[in-house]
Amino acid sequence: MKILLRFFLASALIFQIQSRVKAQSEVYQFEKKISVPGDGGWDYISIDNINRRLYVSHGTTVNIIDLNTEKVIGEITGMAGVHGIAIANEFGKGFISDGKANAVVVFDLSTGKKISTVPITGKDPDAIAYDPFSKRVFTFNGDSKNASVLDPVSLKQVGTIDLNGGPEFAVSDGNGKIYNNLEDENSLNVIDSKALKVIRNYPLSPCGGPTGLALDKNHQRLFIVCRQNKGMSVLDINSGKVITTVPIGAGVDAVAYDPNTNLVICSNGDGTATIIKQISADEYSVLQTLTTQLRAKTLALDIVTHKLYLSASELIKGTRNVVPGTFAILVYNKK
Repeated sequence: MKILLRFFLASALIFQIQSRVKAQSEVYQFEKKISVPGDGGWDYISIDNINRRLYVSHGTTVNIIDLNTEKVIGEITGMAGVHGIAIANEFGKGFISDGKANAVVVFDLSTGKKISTVPITGKDPDAIAYDPFSKRVFTFNGDSKNASVLDPVSLKQVGTIDLNGGPEFAVSDGNGKIYNNLEDENSLNVIDSKALKVIRNYPLSPCGGPTGLALDKNHQRLFIVCRQNKGMSVLDINSGKVITTVPIGAGVDAVAYDPNTNLVICSNGDGTATIIKQISADEYSVLQTLTTQLRAKTLALDIVTHKLYLSASELIKGTRNVVPGTFAILVYNKK
């Protein structure tokens, strides 16, 4: 009888494990590739939810994809080295950080045409964000370790913020604060977007080499992805404390949060994306390690369709050299 009971218990345990593994494999699935012309490098991807456009950083170009048809419909060219794209719908303008030119390129959201190129004093603008509270555009400059502030109306630089470290991703809470990772300091700056100054700095240990971050306004949490320890840290923005750290893949760059599904998605350069379920404000569980493509490390999340968009080229085996003509947007849908 005891042997029979053990058999049933073991069978039940195996069934539970198999069911859990099966469930983990069905959160997101590959849908298709959107082929994009050109063989340049890639960085940030941004979504304009109002106009249903996907903007893709791609070498010296920004490719424009219609999210309704998922077709390439245009491009913004003639830049030296594109990093990020910020959207300011209330002004009908987009802003591109041209890192090699130390400039911001402004374009019309309805036509995709260039409006102006604004030189800035900051060196190597990388991340870029629009803050609706101050109605300003902020570039985060890697070489000069500061932020340049632009007026979206006059299209002129109106301020500079010393960051005391090398900045990575930044996100606005829409209420007067901007959060920005300092990759070389393993810390996070809290910036007053009106006063144009850093008002707090939080250490992020055990996070090492923080890159991407995403905001959960409802629970007052930041999700910070870290390369050195291969983890996604959850930070309480009111106390500045790291609540927990969840293991993720290697070579992470970006993270996105879906407030409708309570999923956190981390895109890793090792060819995976880690899909994490937010059980509560302070409890998280990995649901799936999604197979993507090597160096598909930046992503955008469409909060309308819940689709994931990642950019990458195929690589020549054993190298980091791209196979010509293979750059694409990888599309994954939620089951």
